[in-house]
Amino acid sequence: MKLVPLVLSCLGLSAASAAEKLNVVFILADDLGWGEVGCYGQKKIPTPNLDRMAAEGMRFTQHYSGAPVCAPSRCVLMTGKHLGRAEVRGNLSMPKVDPKYDEGQWPISENAFTLAMAFQKAGYATGAMGKWGLGPVGSTGEPNNKGFDLFFGYNCQGVAHSFYPPHIWRNTEKIIINKNPIPGHAKQPEGEIKLEDWIGETYAPKLMIAEAEKFIESSCARPFFLYLPFIEPHVSMHPPKESVDKFPAEWDDEAYRGQCGYVPHPRPRAGYAAMISDLDGYVGRVMKKLEETGVADRTLVIFSSDNGTTHPRLPATHFHVGGVDGAFFNSTAGLRGWKGSVYEGGLRVPTLAKLPGVIPAGRVNESPGYFADWFPTLCEAAGLEKPDGLDGESLWPVLTGQVAKQARSRPMIWVFPEYQGQVAIRLGGMKLVRQNLKTKAPGPWEVYDLDKDPGESNDLSASHSALIREAEEVLRREVNDNERFPLDIPGVTTAAAK
Repeated sequence: MKLVPLVLSCLGLSAASAAEKLNVVFILADDLGWGEVGCYGQKKIPTPNLDRMAAEGMRFTQHYSGAPVCAPSRCVLMTGKHLGRAEVRGNLSMPKVDPKYDEGQWPISENAFTLAMAFQKAGYATGAMGKWGLGPVGSTGEPNNKGFDLFFGYNCQGVAHSFYPPHIWRNTEKIIINKNPIPGHAKQPEGEIKLEDWIGETYAPKLMIAEAEKFIESSCARPFFLYLPFIEPHVSMHPPKESVDKFPAEWDDEAYRGQCGYVPHPRPRAGYAAMISDLDGYVGRVMKKLEETGVADRTLVIFSSDNGTTHPRLPATHFHVGGVDGAFFNSTAGLRGWKGSVYEGGLRVPTLAKLPGVIPAGRVNESPGYFADWFPTLCEAAGLEKPDGLDGESLWPVLTGQVAKQARSRPMIWVFPEYQGQVAIRLGGMKLVRQNLKTKAPGPWEVYDLDKDPGESNDLSASHSALIREAEEVLRREVNDNERFPLDIPGVTTAAAK
Protein backbone atom coordinates (compact mmCIF):
# COMPACT_ATOMS: atom_id res chain seq x y z
CA MET A 1 0.00 0.00 0.00
CA LYS A 2 3.00 2.29 0.44
CA LEU A 3 4.11 1.87 -3.16
CA VAL A 4 1.85 4.49 -4.75
CA PRO A 5 2.96 7.53 -2.70
CA LEU A 6 6.57 6.41 -3.00
CA VAL A 7 6.32 6.18 -6.78
CA LEU A 8 4.51 9.51 -6.93
CA SER A 9 7.27 11.10 -4.88
CA CYS A 10 9.81 9.95 -7.45
CA LEU A 11 7.68 11.19 -10.33
CA GLY A 12 7.33 14.58 -8.68
CA LEU A 13 11.02 15.35 -8.23
CA SER A 14 12.14 18.85 -9.17
CA ALA A 15 14.62 19.52 -11.95
CA ALA A 16 17.21 20.58 -9.38
CA SER A 17 16.95 17.29 -7.54
CA ALA A 18 19.97 15.11 -6.88
CA ALA A 19 18.11 12.39 -8.73
CA GLU A 20 18.87 14.23 -11.97
CA LYS A 21 22.18 12.40 -11.85
CA LEU A 22 22.45 9.31 -14.02
CA ASN A 23 21.29 6.04 -12.48
CA VAL A 24 22.97 2.80 -13.54
CA VAL A 25 21.55 -0.73 -13.60
CA PHE A 26 23.93 -3.53 -14.58
CA ILE A 27 22.20 -6.86 -15.24
CA LEU A 28 24.49 -9.87 -15.42
CA ALA A 29 23.32 -13.26 -16.67
CA ASP A 30 25.07 -16.43 -15.51
CA ASP A 31 26.45 -18.76 -18.23
CA LEU A 32 24.28 -17.24 -20.97
CA GLY A 33 25.76 -18.12 -24.36
CA TRP A 34 26.45 -15.88 -27.34
CA GLY A 35 23.58 -17.30 -29.38
CA GLU A 36 20.96 -17.74 -26.67
CA VAL A 37 19.14 -14.40 -27.09
CA GLY A 38 16.75 -13.61 -29.92
CA CYS A 39 18.58 -10.50 -31.10
CA TYR A 40 21.74 -12.61 -31.35
CA GLY A 41 20.08 -15.26 -33.51
CA GLN A 42 18.31 -17.57 -31.05
CA LYS A 43 15.37 -19.26 -32.82
CA LYS A 44 13.78 -21.47 -30.16
CA ILE A 45 13.70 -19.37 -26.97
CA PRO A 46 11.71 -16.11 -27.09
CA THR A 47 13.44 -13.18 -25.37
CA PRO A 48 11.11 -10.25 -26.13
CA ASN A 49 12.40 -7.95 -23.38
CA LEU A 50 16.03 -8.30 -24.34
CA ASP A 51 15.09 -7.93 -28.01
CA ARG A 52 13.24 -4.74 -27.13
CA MET A 53 16.26 -3.49 -25.22
CA ALA A 54 18.39 -4.06 -28.34
CA ALA A 55 15.84 -2.26 -30.52
CA GLU A 56 15.77 0.72 -28.14
CA GLY A 57 19.51 0.79 -27.45
CA MET A 58 22.83 -0.60 -28.65
CA ARG A 59 23.83 -4.21 -29.31
CA PHE A 60 27.52 -5.10 -29.20
CA THR A 61 28.85 -7.84 -31.47
CA GLN A 62 32.41 -8.06 -30.14
CA HIS A 63 32.06 -7.77 -26.38
CA TYR A 64 33.83 -10.16 -24.03
CA SER A 65 33.48 -11.22 -20.43
CA GLY A 66 36.29 -10.84 -17.93
CA ALA A 67 36.98 -14.58 -17.72
CA PRO A 68 35.48 -17.86 -18.95
CA VAL A 69 34.07 -18.76 -15.48
CA CYS A 70 32.10 -16.99 -12.79
CA ALA A 71 34.21 -15.54 -9.96
CA PRO A 72 37.14 -14.13 -11.95
CA SER A 73 34.80 -12.63 -14.53
CA ARG A 74 32.99 -10.76 -11.75
CA CYS A 75 36.30 -9.67 -10.26
CA VAL A 76 37.31 -8.09 -13.57
CA LEU A 77 33.93 -6.37 -13.81
CA MET A 78 33.97 -5.04 -10.25
CA THR A 79 37.62 -3.92 -10.11
CA GLY A 80 38.41 -2.92 -13.70
CA LYS A 81 41.55 -5.10 -13.70
CA HIS A 82 42.04 -7.58 -16.52
CA LEU A 83 42.75 -11.21 -15.74
CA GLY A 84 46.49 -10.69 -15.82
CA ARG A 85 46.24 -8.31 -12.88
CA ALA A 86 43.01 -9.33 -11.17
CA GLU A 87 43.18 -10.60 -7.61
CA VAL A 88 40.71 -13.44 -8.32
CA ARG A 89 41.54 -15.54 -11.39
CA GLY A 90 39.62 -18.73 -10.69
CA ASN A 91 36.75 -20.33 -8.80
CA LEU A 92 38.41 -21.16 -5.47
CA SER A 93 36.17 -22.41 -2.67
CA MET A 94 36.96 -20.60 0.57
CA PRO A 95 36.24 -23.60 2.88
CA LYS A 96 39.03 -25.49 1.08
CA VAL A 97 41.45 -22.73 2.08
CA ASP A 98 40.16 -21.67 5.49
CA PRO A 99 37.89 -24.07 7.43
CA LYS A 100 36.40 -21.25 9.49
CA TYR A 101 34.23 -20.49 6.45
CA ASP A 102 31.48 -22.90 5.42
CA GLU A 103 30.72 -21.22 2.09
CA GLY A 104 31.97 -18.60 -0.32
CA GLN A 105 34.85 -18.04 -2.73
CA TRP A 106 38.33 -16.56 -2.33
CA PRO A 107 37.77 -12.88 -1.45
CA ILE A 108 38.96 -9.74 -3.08
CA SER A 109 41.24 -7.91 -0.69
CA GLU A 110 40.71 -5.00 1.65
CA ASN A 111 42.64 -2.82 -0.81
CA ALA A 112 40.54 -3.72 -3.84
CA PHE A 113 38.52 -0.69 -4.94
CA THR A 114 35.30 -1.67 -6.69
CA LEU A 115 32.91 -0.02 -9.08
CA ALA A 116 30.27 -0.03 -6.35
CA MET A 117 32.66 1.80 -4.02
CA ALA A 118 33.13 4.51 -6.63
CA PHE A 119 29.37 5.04 -6.83
CA GLN A 120 28.97 4.91 -3.06
CA LYS A 121 31.74 7.48 -2.64
CA ALA A 122 29.84 9.78 -5.02
CA GLY A 123 26.70 9.62 -2.87
CA TYR A 124 24.78 6.96 -4.77
CA ALA A 125 22.53 4.38 -3.19
CA THR A 126 24.06 1.02 -4.05
CA GLY A 127 22.40 -2.38 -4.16
CA ALA A 128 23.11 -5.88 -5.44
CA MET A 129 20.64 -8.75 -5.78
CA GLY A 130 21.82 -12.09 -7.10
CA LYS A 131 25.08 -14.05 -6.86
CA TRP A 132 28.24 -12.49 -5.42
CA GLY A 133 31.14 -14.97 -5.43
CA LEU A 134 33.90 -12.53 -4.39
CA GLY A 135 34.22 -13.29 -0.69
CA PRO A 136 32.15 -14.82 2.12
CA VAL A 137 30.47 -12.89 4.88
CA GLY A 138 33.12 -12.01 7.43
CA SER A 139 35.88 -11.71 4.85
CA THR A 140 37.45 -8.67 3.21
CA GLY A 141 35.35 -9.36 0.12
CA GLU A 142 31.86 -9.44 1.61
CA PRO A 143 29.54 -7.16 -0.39
CA ASN A 144 29.01 -4.60 2.39
CA ASN A 145 32.78 -4.11 2.52
CA LYS A 146 32.92 -3.53 -1.21
CA GLY A 147 30.54 -0.67 -1.74
CA PHE A 148 27.05 -2.11 -1.47
CA ASP A 149 24.58 -0.59 0.99
CA LEU A 150 22.32 -3.58 0.40
CA PHE A 151 23.16 -7.09 -0.75
CA PHE A 152 20.41 -9.68 -1.11
CA GLY A 153 20.98 -13.12 -2.55
CA TYR A 154 23.62 -15.83 -2.74
CA ASN A 155 27.02 -15.02 -1.34
CA CYS A 156 28.41 -18.40 -2.46
CA GLN A 157 28.44 -19.77 -5.98
CA GLY A 158 28.20 -23.33 -4.67
CA VAL A 159 25.02 -22.60 -2.73
CA ALA A 160 23.65 -21.01 -5.92
CA HIS A 161 23.75 -24.41 -7.63
CA SER A 162 20.34 -24.90 -6.02
CA PHE A 163 17.46 -22.57 -6.83
CA TYR A 164 15.75 -23.86 -3.66
CA PRO A 165 18.66 -23.37 -1.22
CA PRO A 166 18.48 -23.51 2.57
CA HIS A 167 19.33 -19.83 2.82
CA ILE A 168 20.31 -16.62 1.14
CA TRP A 169 21.79 -13.45 2.66
CA ARG A 170 20.56 -9.96 3.41
CA ASN A 171 23.83 -8.19 4.02
CA THR A 172 25.39 -10.16 6.91
CA GLU A 173 22.14 -11.82 7.99
CA LYS A 174 21.52 -15.39 6.89
CA ILE A 175 17.87 -15.74 5.82
CA ILE A 176 16.42 -19.25 5.94
CA ILE A 177 14.06 -19.69 2.98
CA ASN A 178 13.71 -23.49 2.68
CA LYS A 179 13.39 -25.85 5.63
CA ASN A 180 13.61 -28.69 3.13
CA PRO A 181 16.07 -27.41 0.51
CA ILE A 182 16.58 -29.12 -2.82
CA PRO A 183 20.18 -30.19 -3.43
CA GLY A 184 22.15 -28.75 -6.32
CA HIS A 185 23.79 -32.08 -7.11
CA ALA A 186 22.20 -35.55 -7.35
CA LYS A 187 21.74 -38.48 -9.73
CA GLN A 188 18.83 -40.74 -10.50
CA PRO A 189 20.13 -43.61 -12.65
CA GLU A 190 16.82 -45.46 -12.75
CA GLY A 191 13.09 -44.89 -12.49
CA GLU A 192 10.79 -42.10 -13.60
CA ILE A 193 12.16 -38.62 -13.13
CA LYS A 194 9.43 -36.36 -11.83
CA LEU A 195 9.66 -32.57 -11.99
CA GLU A 196 7.91 -32.18 -8.65
CA ASP A 197 10.65 -34.17 -6.90
CA TRP A 198 13.06 -31.33 -7.64
CA ILE A 199 10.79 -28.42 -6.72
CA GLY A 200 11.07 -26.90 -3.24
CA GLU A 201 9.10 -24.44 -1.14
CA THR A 202 10.69 -21.08 -1.96
CA TYR A 203 12.29 -20.28 -5.32
CA ALA A 204 15.17 -17.93 -4.60
CA PRO A 205 15.17 -16.03 -7.94
CA LYS A 206 11.63 -14.79 -7.29
CA LEU A 207 12.80 -13.24 -4.04
CA MET A 208 15.75 -11.54 -5.70
CA ILE A 209 13.85 -9.91 -8.57
CA ALA A 210 11.21 -8.72 -6.09
CA GLU A 211 13.96 -7.20 -3.94
CA ALA A 212 15.39 -5.45 -6.99
CA GLU A 213 12.01 -3.86 -7.66
CA LYS A 214 11.81 -2.72 -4.05
CA PHE A 215 15.28 -1.21 -4.28
CA ILE A 216 14.28 0.85 -7.33
CA GLU A 217 11.13 2.04 -5.56
CA SER A 218 12.96 3.02 -2.37
CA SER A 219 15.99 4.59 -4.08
CA CYS A 220 14.46 6.53 -6.95
CA ALA A 221 14.54 9.83 -5.02
CA ARG A 222 18.35 9.78 -5.15
CA PRO A 223 20.84 8.51 -7.73
CA PHE A 224 21.44 4.77 -7.51
CA PHE A 225 23.68 2.00 -8.80
CA LEU A 226 21.96 -1.38 -8.99
CA TYR A 227 23.93 -4.54 -9.78
CA LEU A 228 21.79 -7.56 -10.67
CA PRO A 229 23.90 -10.71 -11.11
CA PHE A 230 20.99 -13.10 -11.67
CA ILE A 231 21.70 -16.86 -11.54
CA GLU A 232 19.96 -17.96 -14.74
CA PRO A 233 20.66 -19.96 -16.83
CA HIS A 234 23.42 -21.52 -14.67
CA VAL A 235 22.50 -25.04 -13.67
CA SER A 236 21.11 -26.81 -11.69
CA MET A 237 18.01 -26.84 -13.79
CA HIS A 238 15.30 -25.87 -11.33
CA PRO A 239 12.78 -23.63 -13.13
CA PRO A 240 9.16 -23.62 -11.97
CA LYS A 241 6.72 -25.97 -13.68
CA GLU A 242 4.74 -23.12 -15.19
CA SER A 243 7.88 -21.88 -16.92
CA VAL A 244 8.79 -25.34 -18.24
CA ASP A 245 5.27 -25.92 -19.56
CA LYS A 246 5.60 -22.97 -21.95
CA PHE A 247 7.81 -25.08 -24.20
CA PRO A 248 6.89 -28.01 -26.47
CA ALA A 249 6.71 -31.46 -24.93
CA GLU A 250 8.06 -32.94 -28.16
CA TRP A 251 11.39 -31.21 -27.61
CA ASP A 252 12.40 -33.79 -25.02
CA ASP A 253 12.64 -37.46 -25.88
CA GLU A 254 15.20 -38.24 -23.19
CA ALA A 255 15.23 -37.30 -19.52
CA TYR A 256 18.42 -36.06 -17.92
CA ARG A 257 19.53 -38.27 -15.02
CA GLY A 258 22.30 -36.14 -13.58
CA GLN A 259 25.07 -38.08 -15.31
CA CYS A 260 26.92 -34.86 -16.23
CA GLY A 261 26.55 -33.26 -12.83
CA TYR A 262 23.95 -31.20 -10.97
CA VAL A 263 20.40 -32.61 -10.78
CA PRO A 264 18.08 -34.68 -12.99
CA HIS A 265 15.31 -33.15 -15.06
CA PRO A 266 12.50 -34.88 -17.00
CA ARG A 267 12.47 -32.24 -19.75
CA PRO A 268 15.96 -30.75 -19.91
CA ARG A 269 15.58 -28.79 -23.15
CA ALA A 270 12.35 -27.20 -21.96
CA GLY A 271 13.91 -26.65 -18.54
CA TYR A 272 16.88 -24.79 -19.97
CA ALA A 273 14.71 -22.67 -22.23
CA ALA A 274 12.52 -21.86 -19.24
CA MET A 275 15.48 -20.45 -17.32
CA ILE A 276 16.43 -18.14 -20.18
CA SER A 277 12.81 -17.12 -20.65
CA ASP A 278 12.52 -16.33 -16.93
CA LEU A 279 15.72 -14.28 -17.09
CA ASP A 280 14.24 -12.28 -19.94
CA GLY A 281 11.16 -11.75 -17.79
CA TYR A 282 13.27 -10.30 -14.99
CA VAL A 283 14.73 -7.80 -17.46
CA GLY A 284 11.19 -6.81 -18.40
CA ARG A 285 10.23 -6.32 -14.76
CA VAL A 286 13.25 -4.10 -14.12
CA MET A 287 12.45 -1.97 -17.17
CA LYS A 288 8.82 -1.68 -16.12
CA LYS A 289 9.75 -0.60 -12.60
CA LEU A 290 12.11 2.07 -13.94
CA GLU A 291 9.23 3.40 -16.05
CA GLU A 292 6.72 3.27 -13.17
CA THR A 293 9.03 5.25 -10.90
CA GLY A 294 9.71 7.86 -13.59
CA VAL A 295 13.47 7.29 -13.79
CA ALA A 296 13.75 5.27 -17.02
CA ASP A 297 14.86 8.28 -19.07
CA ARG A 298 17.86 8.90 -16.81
CA THR A 299 18.86 5.32 -16.11
CA LEU A 300 21.59 3.58 -18.07
CA VAL A 301 20.79 -0.13 -18.26
CA ILE A 302 23.45 -2.63 -19.31
CA PHE A 303 22.93 -6.34 -19.89
CA SER A 304 25.66 -8.94 -20.32
CA SER A 305 26.74 -12.45 -19.30
CA ASP A 306 29.67 -13.59 -17.16
CA ASN A 307 30.83 -16.23 -19.67
CA GLY A 308 29.58 -18.62 -22.35
CA THR A 309 27.29 -21.64 -22.28
CA THR A 310 28.22 -24.53 -20.03
CA HIS A 311 30.47 -27.13 -21.66
CA PRO A 312 30.26 -30.84 -22.54
CA ARG A 313 31.48 -33.38 -19.97
CA LEU A 314 31.03 -36.96 -21.24
CA PRO A 315 31.71 -38.01 -24.84
CA ALA A 316 28.89 -40.55 -25.01
CA THR A 317 26.02 -38.07 -24.53
CA HIS A 318 24.71 -34.88 -26.10
CA PHE A 319 24.12 -33.48 -22.62
CA HIS A 320 26.48 -30.81 -21.38
CA VAL A 321 27.12 -30.17 -17.69
CA GLY A 322 23.80 -30.05 -15.85
CA GLY A 323 21.78 -31.42 -18.78
CA VAL A 324 22.18 -28.44 -21.12
CA ASP A 325 21.95 -29.25 -24.84
CA GLY A 326 24.04 -26.53 -26.46
CA ALA A 327 23.78 -28.01 -29.96
CA PHE A 328 19.97 -28.08 -29.86
CA PHE A 329 19.84 -24.35 -29.11
CA ASN A 330 22.90 -23.44 -31.23
CA SER A 331 24.09 -21.75 -28.07
CA THR A 332 27.42 -20.46 -29.38
CA ALA A 333 26.09 -19.57 -32.86
CA GLY A 334 29.18 -20.96 -34.56
CA LEU A 335 31.82 -19.78 -32.10
CA ARG A 336 34.45 -22.21 -30.88
CA GLY A 337 34.51 -23.37 -27.28
CA TRP A 338 32.25 -23.14 -24.26
CA LYS A 339 32.39 -21.98 -20.67
CA GLY A 340 35.86 -22.63 -19.27
CA SER A 341 37.57 -21.88 -22.57
CA VAL A 342 39.35 -18.72 -23.74
CA TYR A 343 38.18 -19.39 -27.28
CA GLU A 344 35.36 -17.11 -28.45
CA GLY A 345 32.53 -19.36 -27.27
CA GLY A 346 33.73 -19.08 -23.68
CA LEU A 347 34.29 -15.33 -23.68
CA ARG A 348 32.24 -13.49 -26.31
CA VAL A 349 28.92 -12.63 -24.69
CA PRO A 350 25.66 -10.90 -25.62
CA THR A 351 25.84 -7.30 -24.42
CA LEU A 352 23.22 -4.56 -24.65
CA ALA A 353 23.01 -0.98 -23.40
CA LYS A 354 20.08 1.42 -23.23
CA LEU A 355 19.77 5.08 -22.20
CA PRO A 356 16.90 6.93 -23.88
CA GLY A 357 17.91 10.07 -25.73
CA VAL A 358 21.61 9.38 -25.26
CA ILE A 359 22.37 5.96 -26.71
CA PRO A 360 21.05 5.86 -30.29
CA ALA A 361 18.25 3.32 -30.68
CA GLY A 362 18.66 0.23 -32.80
CA ARG A 363 22.42 0.52 -33.21
CA VAL A 364 24.66 -2.51 -33.73
CA ASN A 365 28.25 -1.80 -32.78
CA GLU A 366 31.36 -3.81 -33.68
CA SER A 367 33.78 -2.09 -31.30
CA PRO A 368 35.82 -4.66 -29.37
CA GLY A 369 35.38 -4.35 -25.62
CA TYR A 370 35.30 -6.37 -22.42
CA PHE A 371 34.41 -6.30 -18.75
CA ALA A 372 37.46 -4.27 -17.73
CA ASP A 373 36.02 -1.41 -19.81
CA TRP A 374 32.87 -0.94 -17.74
CA PHE A 375 34.58 0.68 -14.74
CA PRO A 376 36.02 3.62 -16.77
CA THR A 377 32.90 3.73 -18.95
CA LEU A 378 30.52 4.16 -16.02
CA CYS A 379 32.82 6.66 -14.31
CA GLU A 380 32.70 8.81 -17.44
CA ALA A 381 28.96 8.32 -17.91
CA ALA A 382 28.09 9.29 -14.32
CA GLY A 383 30.82 11.89 -13.81
CA LEU A 384 32.58 9.87 -11.12
CA GLU A 385 36.19 10.19 -10.11
CA LYS A 386 38.07 7.44 -11.95
CA PRO A 387 40.70 5.62 -9.89
CA ASP A 388 44.19 5.10 -11.19
CA GLY A 389 45.35 1.75 -12.47
CA LEU A 390 42.30 0.60 -14.42
CA ASP A 391 43.02 -1.70 -17.35
CA GLY A 392 40.00 -0.93 -19.50
CA GLU A 393 39.02 1.85 -21.87
CA SER A 394 35.85 3.93 -21.72
CA LEU A 395 33.16 2.86 -24.18
CA TRP A 396 31.18 6.04 -23.54
CA PRO A 397 32.12 7.63 -26.91
CA VAL A 398 30.81 4.48 -28.60
CA LEU A 399 27.63 4.33 -26.54
CA THR A 400 26.78 7.97 -27.20
CA GLY A 401 27.44 7.72 -30.93
CA GLN A 402 30.48 10.00 -30.91
CA VAL A 403 32.44 7.30 -32.74
CA ALA A 404 31.06 4.50 -34.88
CA LYS A 405 33.79 1.96 -34.09
CA GLN A 406 36.42 2.55 -31.46
CA ALA A 407 39.96 1.34 -32.08
CA ARG A 408 41.58 0.11 -28.89
CA SER A 409 44.81 1.54 -27.58
CA ARG A 410 45.21 -1.28 -25.04
CA PRO A 411 45.12 -5.04 -25.56
CA MET A 412 42.47 -7.32 -24.10
CA ILE A 413 44.02 -9.99 -21.87
CA TRP A 414 42.88 -13.22 -20.22
CA VAL A 415 45.25 -15.23 -17.99
CA PHE A 416 43.24 -18.19 -16.76
CA PRO A 417 44.92 -20.81 -14.53
CA GLU A 418 42.00 -23.26 -14.50
CA TYR A 419 40.88 -25.83 -17.09
CA GLN A 420 44.53 -26.92 -17.55
CA GLY A 421 45.81 -23.35 -17.83
CA GLN A 422 45.05 -20.96 -20.68
CA VAL A 423 45.97 -17.50 -21.89
CA ALA A 424 44.48 -15.31 -24.61
CA ILE A 425 45.27 -11.84 -25.87
CA ARG A 426 43.50 -9.77 -28.49
CA LEU A 427 45.58 -7.24 -30.44
CA GLY A 428 43.41 -5.35 -32.90
CA GLY A 429 41.50 -7.92 -34.92
CA MET A 430 43.99 -10.69 -34.12
CA LYS A 431 43.65 -13.09 -31.21
CA LEU A 432 46.39 -15.30 -29.78
CA VAL A 433 45.67 -18.34 -27.60
CA ARG A 434 47.74 -20.86 -25.64
CA GLN A 435 46.25 -23.98 -24.04
CA ASN A 436 47.32 -26.68 -21.57
CA LEU A 437 49.84 -24.51 -19.74
CA LYS A 438 49.46 -26.54 -16.54
CA THR A 439 50.24 -29.83 -18.25
CA LYS A 440 53.56 -31.50 -19.05
CA ALA A 441 53.11 -30.52 -22.70
CA PRO A 442 52.00 -26.86 -22.92
CA GLY A 443 50.38 -26.03 -26.23
CA PRO A 444 51.96 -23.67 -28.75
CA TRP A 445 50.65 -20.23 -29.64
CA GLU A 446 47.64 -20.20 -31.95
CA VAL A 447 46.78 -17.09 -33.96
CA TYR A 448 43.38 -16.20 -35.42
CA ASP A 449 42.12 -13.33 -37.55
CA LEU A 450 38.76 -12.69 -35.91
CA ASP A 451 37.60 -10.30 -38.64
CA LYS A 452 37.80 -13.13 -41.17
CA ASP A 453 37.52 -16.14 -38.88
CA PRO A 454 35.37 -15.54 -35.77
CA GLY A 455 35.00 -19.31 -35.39
CA GLU A 456 38.76 -19.64 -34.84
CA SER A 457 39.14 -22.49 -37.32
CA ASN A 458 42.25 -21.35 -39.22
CA ASP A 459 45.41 -21.13 -37.12
CA LEU A 460 47.78 -18.55 -38.65
CA SER A 461 50.62 -18.92 -36.17
CA ALA A 462 53.10 -20.24 -38.74
CA SER A 463 53.07 -16.89 -40.55
CA HIS A 464 52.84 -14.55 -37.55
CA SER A 465 56.00 -15.04 -35.50
CA ALA A 466 56.40 -11.27 -35.10
CA LEU A 467 52.88 -10.97 -33.69
CA ILE A 468 53.61 -13.77 -31.23
CA ARG A 469 56.72 -11.94 -30.04
CA GLU A 470 54.66 -8.77 -29.64
CA ALA A 471 52.04 -10.64 -27.62
CA GLU A 472 54.69 -12.11 -25.33
CA GLU A 473 56.18 -8.68 -24.76
CA VAL A 474 52.74 -7.27 -23.92
CA LEU A 475 52.13 -10.09 -21.46
CA ARG A 476 55.52 -9.57 -19.80
CA ARG A 477 54.50 -5.97 -19.23
CA GLU A 478 50.87 -6.55 -18.27
CA VAL A 479 50.78 -9.75 -16.21
CA ASN A 480 51.44 -9.75 -12.48
CA ASP A 481 52.29 -12.83 -10.41
CA ASN A 482 49.43 -14.17 -8.31
CA GLU A 483 50.41 -16.63 -5.58
CA ARG A 484 46.86 -17.85 -5.04
CA PHE A 485 46.13 -18.30 -8.76
CA PRO A 486 49.52 -19.02 -10.36
CA LEU A 487 50.06 -19.71 -14.04
CA ASP A 488 53.41 -20.08 -15.74
CA ILE A 489 53.41 -18.83 -19.33
CA PRO A 490 56.46 -20.09 -21.28
CA GLY A 491 58.43 -17.22 -22.71
CA VAL A 492 56.61 -14.72 -20.48
CA THR A 493 56.74 -15.42 -16.75
CA THR A 494 59.86 -15.79 -14.65
CA ALA A 495 58.88 -19.18 -13.24
CA ALA A 496 58.24 -20.54 -16.71
CA ALA A 497 61.57 -19.22 -17.96
CA LYS A 498 63.35 -21.27 -15.27
